[in-house]
Amino acid sequence: MTQSSQKNTQMVVICAPSGTGKSTLLEKLKQEFPRLKWSVSCTTRPMRPGEREGVDYHYITKEKFEALIAENDFIEWARVHSNYYGTSKGFVDQGLRDGMAMLFDLDVQGADAMKRIYGAQAQVIFIKPPSLEALEKRLRGRGTDSDEVIRERLKNARTEILRADDYDHLVINDDVAKAYQDLKTIVSSLLE
Repeated sequence: MTQSSQKNTQMVVICAPSGTGKSTLLEKLKQEFPRLKWSVSCTTRPMRPGEREGVDYHYITKEKFEALIAENDFIEWARVHSNYYGTSKGFVDQGLRDGMAMLFDLDVQGADAMKRIYGAQAQVIFIKPPSLEALEKRLRGRGTDSDEVIRERLKNARTEILRADDYDHLVINDDVAKAYQDLKTIVSSLLE
């Protein structure tokens, strides 16, 4: 990576399979780097107790979401069950115009879309588990998913892990303290 691409970084994209500890690492990152503006996604799902508009999601109607799809306003979007989720290009572009450094939590398809649209300005950090066996142990240890869901998450993880070297940076989360230190070092260098 060249120095000039580092200096132009305004988007830090975290990408990882489910169960790799991404949420834990993101929370630490948000606390330590308050200048990173969290990219708030749009959704059509109802707000849950304790959630806040503009903090957890931008809650919009299905009709509004579909209109935004037609206007090509999403960097990436997906329909999960009966609800839509997506990253608004208008929201991101406004943040960039305002000179903000932005933080994203995206899947592989979302990370690919960011790279297609924003190139080196979007630096993707892939969080990888030490092994599929360790990932399975973590997923089962959470006690939140059925065997069927765990099998599906592992199947998806196998495919996603094959893409790890396609991105700008790699962090292996074998130990959360070391993984966070590695992540912090990368983010610090990108935001210099």
